[in-house]
Amino acid sequence: MRRYHGTPARAGATLVCFPHAGGSASFYYPYSEALSARYDVIAVQYPGRQDRHREPCMESVGELSRTIAAELAARVPADRPLAFFGHSMGAVVGFETARALERLGTGRAPDLFLASGRRAPALSRDDGIHRLPDRALLAELQKLGGTDVRMLDDPELFQLVVPTIRADFAAVETYRPEAGARVNCPVVALIGDVDPRVTAEQAAAWRDHTTADFALRVFSGGHFYLAERQREVIATLTAHIDPLKA
Repeated sequence: MRRYHGTPARAGATLVCFPHAGGSASFYYPYSEALSARYDVIAVQYPGRQDRHREPCMESVGELSRTIAAELAARVPADRPLAFFGHSMGAVVGFETARALERLGTGRAPDLFLASGRRAPALSRDDGIHRLPDRALLAELQKLGGTDVRMLDDPELFQLVVPTIRADFAAVETYRPEAGARVNCPVVALIGDVDPRVTAEQAAAWRDHTTADFALRVFSGGHFYLAERQREVIATLTAHIDPLKA
């Protein structure tokens, strides 16, 4: 877990952010910078990258989610609302983490879940990206955007990180939720209107994965719309998080 800007004295909520496949906690640094005066912003750092590069990569979404849930249950204060935000792979990791926290019964399950750039869990499928040759995998990452251009342009650096990227895609592409899997908090799905990986219909299917309210928000942009539309996304986040009551 990474807190880049500390915790405000009167945090209105705790916001936990889950990165995409191949991504790291630092992807959310700009969001932490913009929101840290308002919320306690925590970015999840998956194993196998940055300061955790010596640790084995995750083998499954379920395994990773249970580990994150146990850490959050021990470390996240119970005196303020809790919201999850997950982008792409991070949406399913966040979803399963929320479910794991609900099963733990510690009272630390999220009060709101925001699923970004990802089709609903029931529509999960294996697109075979993790089995692509390196050059084809590189082309797929370039098409999606969002990955550090320096890494994609440097063959040696790419070879260093490609095992982590491939492991992430393998975990998410082999992920299948339990039948009828739901969370007990409101869900907001967010997507870019020209995302090549998810349609509005596929995002809207998240409504079947909550016992509470559902909303869909569509932004101008592709798979990494949230990097280009930060101001609009932040306005959406605050509009949904601020009404939560401790």
